[in-house]
Amino acid sequence: MVGSEELLLAREVEAVVAAVRAADPQAEVTSVDGVDFGDEHVLSLASPDLFGGSSVLVVRGVQHLSDAHTDAIGAFAADPFDDTYLVAVHDGGNKARGLPDRLAGQGARVVKVVAPTRPAERMEFVQAEIRRVGGSSTAGAVRALVEAVGGGLRELSAAATQLVADTGVGLVDEDVVARFHRGRAETTGFAVADAAISGRVADSLALLRAALDTGTAPVLLTSALASGLRDVARVRGGGSRSAGQLARDLGMPPWKVEKSLRVARGWSDDGLAAGIAAVAVADAGVKGATDDPAYAVQRAVLGVLAARGALETRR
Repeated sequence: MVGSEELLLAREVEAVVAAVRAADPQAEVTSVDGVDFGDEHVLSLASPDLFGGSSVLVVRGVQHLSDAHTDAIGAFAADPFDDTYLVAVHDGGNKARGLPDRLAGQGARVVKVVAPTRPAERMEFVQAEIRRVGGSSTAGAVRALVEAVGGGLRELSAAATQLVADTGVGLVDEDVVARFHRGRAETTGFAVADAAISGRVADSLALLRAALDTGTAPVLLTSALASGLRDVARVRGGGSRSAGQLARDLGMPPWKVEKSLRVARGWSDDGLAAGIAAVAVADAGVKGATDDPAYAVQRAVLGVLAARGALETRR
């Protein structure tokens, strides 16, 4: 398995263990970190259990294995025992980056775990988490929960699971999110983006400062700004189509189309181009092009406000 998102990796490992134990409830499971992998673990792969039964060896951080131990798991991948299962987890980094492909060439099945990074992807993750525990949700509630909790998958999963349990009936709506997370959503990415794209100068600057002070990652702020501007650009190109038609044609939730249409009235095509350009510069900045990501985000917010004409109208 390849990836760095611990929650998703843990679930993939759990799925393998569950599948083995479905066939053999007494299967033995051993988990070891790559830095602690030793000859005793090589031995468990080199010879079957004398007493029979299945076993699963989970090696986390295989990028830290010695060359000899890497060769040992490669040999096992090429000729595994029927009742012995090896789960090798690579963090996806540059160290030993060719190892997953090498193991795949020796017969291993490679599973790549990709964490959601965009706001829409995190919303889809939350929706899936709510369904996973038997609940249902409204689009507005999911968006509000992502705003309130942030981008951490463990935190989002825990919050979604808890809300389903707390509602009693399993429906997570905006009121439920507000009741349990009041006071947090106001200072996160979507709130800052909404204020800036709507031209609310004082609100956007105050919310930006609060978001940065409470630890909101600058990359989430630029992502929210970019997402909001894209939505405005998409609905502006909708011509005379109704909100319902736009929602169907663009694949956007109706509530988002209606909101974007209201905001779009304050934007021109040139302004949108300037705002998107300002956010693109900031996005590069928060991803390494500048030493001060917070300053890059501040410039983006001011750039969006200026592109909309909000700063000029205050003079």
